[in-house]
Amino acid sequence: MSEKAIAKKIVEVEALTERMKNSESFVVLDYSGLTVEQVTKLRVALLENGCDMKVIKNNITKRAAEAAGYGEINDSLTGPNAVAFSTEDSVSAAKVVYDFAKDNNALELKVGIVDGEFMNNDKIKQIATIPTRDVLLTMIAAGLLQPIKEVAIGLDLMAKQLENPEETKEEAPESAE
Repeated sequence: MSEKAIAKKIVEVEALTERMKNSESFVVLDYSGLTVEQVTKLRVALLENGCDMKVIKNNITKRAAEAAGYGEINDSLTGPNAVAFSTEDSVSAAKVVYDFAKDNNALELKVGIVDGEFMNNDKIKQIATIPTRDVLLTMIAAGLLQPIKEVAIGLDLMAKQLENPEETKEEAPESAE
């Protein structure tokens, strides 16, 4: 192998190592069996969720994973693989690939790294079913606001009753005896 080719591979490994270290998460997937149209749809879905996908030679991926401290993924790097990276959200890459795989049986989610932790296929699938960060924050906000809303409604009813005691008696439901 020429020195030029070796230098090029070293640069590729270093760039991929940095990418792995700077990503919130990345997942390895087997895309063999997908059509070009399906791969394009997957790439678009990933881009819409702040992720992207690269097809990288297994040898380069193995070396980069070792250098980044993620050597656990190397056993899964057989056959044609792609790596989906997420820089914004820990679960978005896994979620998009998992959802896409539901409709496209040829796509196989293998392993990944989420927040620096190795995840096998089962753990990745668990992570993928977690709602996104924005949805979780919305759920928390709704949970916090519900009691406040109920107190506000109760206070409003009490204020109306104090202002017009006759009106509220007519509106109030009769108690069951």
